Amino acid sequence: MARVLVVEDDAAINDVVATRLARDGHEVTQAFSGSEARLLLGEGASFDVVVCDLMLPGATGEELVGLVRARQEGTPVVVISARTTAADKVELLRLGADDYLTKPFDLDELAARVEVQLRHRGSGGAPAVDVLRYRRWELNPDARTLVVVPGGQGEPGAEVPLTKIEFNILELLVRRPNKVFSKAELFELAWGEPFSGDDSTVSVHVSNIRAKLRATGTDDYVKTVWGMGFKLA
Repeated sequence: MARVLVVEDDAAINDVVATRLARDGHEVTQAFSGSEARLLLGEGASFDVVVCDLMLPGATGEELVGLVRARQEGTPVVVISARTTAADKVELLRLGADDYLTKPFDLDELAARVEVQLRHRGSGGAPAVDVLRYRRWELNPDARTLVVVPGGQGEPGAEVPLTKIEFNILELLVRRPNKVFSKAELFELAWGEPFSGDDSTVSVHVSNIRAKLRATGTDDYVKTVWGMGFKLA
């Protein structure tokens, strides 16, 4: 399991990035300001990779890159920033950043770049993720498959075909089975985008999931909490 520090003052982006990296099996620590990150690094916390914004309260991203280089020389730093000029990128790389991704960015691309840096560091990337189990569900985050195990002796397990977003929604629910997710939370975490305010998008996807699960008898596992969102029953 790789230890990742995510430094981003936009809480929504921070949470989305942390959730995506945790899905790959990483242990993620979140910092919401440059000063918070500097405190973590100053306390001697060791990380395998740092994902860092530039414009941060308390300490700039440039300062943090320098701090990582001074205290954890071999730790790769992936910068995420809205600054897009070639001069900005060159300066960050000169200071010691290992990679640079401009906002808005694709979460899968960020995850892939983190894996590349981990391989370069010699960690071999994240280990295989264990299968997630909830009642008769078995979710495999690596293979991105859902199998519903038999309800009786001798019955074969059934794999349920899911789209990328449908799998993301179920994975979020299974990882935190007692949490009520608002539609805004599910949208931002499953789509990796800011919530647009359209509740129907999430509702339609949940309805499609239930329809696919109906033949397995587990469609009632996803419970609607009226006025709030969704959780597992």
